[in-house]
Amino acid sequence: MNDCALKAGTGFPCSNHMTKDNQNRGAELLAAYTVGDSDVRPWGSYTVVAVGINENDEEFCEKEIVVNPGQILSLQSHDHRREHWIVKQGTLTVVLDGERLTLPKGESVRIPLQGVHCMANLGTGDCVVKEIQSGICREEDIRRYFDAYGRGTEPADDDKTVRSLAVYKEILGELKKG
Repeated sequence: MNDCALKAGTGFPCSNHMTKDNQNRGAELLAAYTVGDSDVRPWGSYTVVAVGINENDEEFCEKEIVVNPGQILSLQSHDHRREHWIVKQGTLTVVLDGERLTLPKGESVRIPLQGVHCMANLGTGDCVVKEIQSGICREEDIRRYFDAYGRGTEPADDDKTVRSLAVYKEILGELKKG
């Protein structure tokens, strides 16, 4: 196979070797995400504000996520993407690989590939987070280990996930008391 092989799992060549037509087609073949996509979830909402190919020749997707007061997202990991979260408003409580972090406005955290993570808002106002996904950005790339809203999960079968689950349940308990 030559050095311009299809990028793993994306179905299109690297951007250095795309023709103009392929570049346009490549944009269409990017993740299921497109600018303007949005959804309301039990925990809050998200809006896609940018998608494309980054300087490392990988897909990226940038979202604005609003976590409502007293809400928590599922404990999850991703096999094909990394994430960078930047707190724009409020204070974000994070579970990352068995650790609990508290991030005020202006702080950020990087979620590595296969990092077990979640966001929570223990505050009384909305928490707004800029999320930048890098890698293969697909909504289907979610492995859920626990979900406060009853969505399907899979077993926590390693130490990192078990430790993360304990932290998640601790935060969930705090939210239920609040």
